[in-house]
Amino acid sequence: MKRNNINDFEDLVVWQKSHQLVIELYKITNSFPKSEEFGLSSQLRRSAASVPTNIAEGLGSNSRNNFKRMLFIARGSLVETRYHLILARDVGYISKGTYQCLKEKYDEIGRMLNALINSLDKKNSE
Repeated sequence: MKRNNINDFEDLVVWQKSHQLVIELYKITNSFPKSEEFGLSSQLRRSAASVPTNIAEGLGSNSRNNFKRMLFIARGSLVETRYHLILARDVGYISKGTYQCLKEKYDEIGRMLNALINSLDKKNSE
């Protein structure tokens, strides 16, 4: 699979942005109640970390079709994370402003994932 100046998953801007967001969410969930350590905190961290993890795994597979499949999985994890953020907002663990800021970042990552998926579709049809 030709990668156009992409030598490693860390070169992908969508991976970089999703990784930075995971770090941000780890810091935010540190302030969640201790009772959520194995509940919402853990679920939010796992779903968020799944996004850059699946991007990395897909790129490392050296198969365009598998990469695309893993990008779809990453996109699903992104939606799961968004729900966890809605829940965190609605139970009062994060403010509406924090939620909105995070949602904007996740929306951007979603658009980037969609663009990457679409670019792989175009390359398959060429």
